[in-house]
Amino acid sequence: MNDIDPKIFKAYDIRGIYPTQLNETNIVPIIRAIYKFFYDDLKKEQPTIVLAYDMRLSGPQLFAKAKDTLLEMGANIIDAGQLSTPSFYFTVFHYAYDCGIQITASHNPKEYNGMKFVKYSPQGLVKIGKPTGMDDIQKMSLEGVEFTPSTKGSITPKTGILEDEVENALKIFNNPELKKFKIVADPANAMGGQYIEALFKKVPADLIKMNFELDGSFPVHPPDPLDFNNLKDLQARVLEEKADFGLAPDGDGDRLYFVDEKGQIVPATIITALVARELLKEKPGQIIYVDIRYLLGSTKIIEECGGKLEKTKVGHAYITEAMNKTGGPFAGESSGHFYFGATGNAESQLAVIVSILKVLSRENKPLSEVVKDVQRSYESGELNFRVSNSQEILDALKEKYKDGELLTLDGVSISYPTWRFNVRTSNTEPLLRLNVEGFDKSEMLEKFEELKTFIKNLAKE
Repeated sequence: MNDIDPKIFKAYDIRGIYPTQLNETNIVPIIRAIYKFFYDDLKKEQPTIVLAYDMRLSGPQLFAKAKDTLLEMGANIIDAGQLSTPSFYFTVFHYAYDCGIQITASHNPKEYNGMKFVKYSPQGLVKIGKPTGMDDIQKMSLEGVEFTPSTKGSITPKTGILEDEVENALKIFNNPELKKFKIVADPANAMGGQYIEALFKKVPADLIKMNFELDGSFPVHPPDPLDFNNLKDLQARVLEEKADFGLAPDGDGDRLYFVDEKGQIVPATIITALVARELLKEKPGQIIYVDIRYLLGSTKIIEECGGKLEKTKVGHAYITEAMNKTGGPFAGESSGHFYFGATGNAESQLAVIVSILKVLSRENKPLSEVVKDVQRSYESGELNFRVSNSQEILDALKEKYKDGELLTLDGVSISYPTWRFNVRTSNTEPLLRLNVEGFDKSEMLEKFEELKTFIKNLAKE
């Protein structure tokens, strides 16, 4: 058995602390297992595999070890170098490479690193997670893999990715005429700055850059826009510069939050509604995917625009899987992930930025007013409870709210005519996550307090 902590194998990726849980030694059996999984699954003598990494301090060492290991196994390696995760996904899908591994730990603190890996299919990328092969990879990593390559490996550097990705994002929205805006961006010394800079080389803008230098020690603040404390500097700078809006991607660039011209954080569900509206104008009747946490506002907008809404579990592997099956053009997750059919059903924050630029250029209104136009509901924001008795609490919620409409797609969701809630367990920690939404703000806040008290009274640590 290899010395690997099985806890690093998560629902959607591999993630652990460097060097105790993931290091240059134990990455070797993991990479061997991932390659063997792809080799067997693709039934191809010498799969072509894209390899990339982000700005984390341990990235270059792990990348080098992964490259050496794949070379020894006879892989055709496409060396994409340092990339955001969306740019990595774009590379695998756009150029139709067989599969890929991105070395990243997303928005986790600086001591973490990990891997996301995908397989190409013409319908879209298959992100490897619990439903698509992670358990097999965990087993092979722990037990070891016997593999004798029949061919010699090769390395081909890949360039021009960002230019092609920008061109593709503009094409998704029919190469729109865009006005020049003043935009503040704070990627937190992480990868999102790379594609933002590439976009505004091509698109006119007065771009004000904060924390663009890649630095995996994250000297200013963590690269996690879900913690709104990390957006305070950006909010202040937007106001100070009298900018049109602000951008805050996460560590590996696959989440994105917007700040409007008043310094207010725009809910990700509003961005989902705006992008969905643009795509449905072109082709009504298409499926738009929304995760189970917040549905009310998106449902209204999608229905108004002649689209169909499909609910999904939370998590990029689940959303991509749903898109691959039924072929809709777009999905929005309330944590700031946005997915496009045109990029292999993977995240493309570039396409989202282009979409919002297009809306603002056409409507000639500030972002806060555009937001108001599509706001149909109010959201509590996610509240986490550290508990050891999750199932007991979920069962009690089902009993207390049994007069509502129950859905158990991901945790417990219960809907009433004017409000609803979702309580689900975390995929990675002993947490229960509560989200409440309603058409009336005061009712939503009242129900949020009610649920919060109910869960706290039952919670056991």
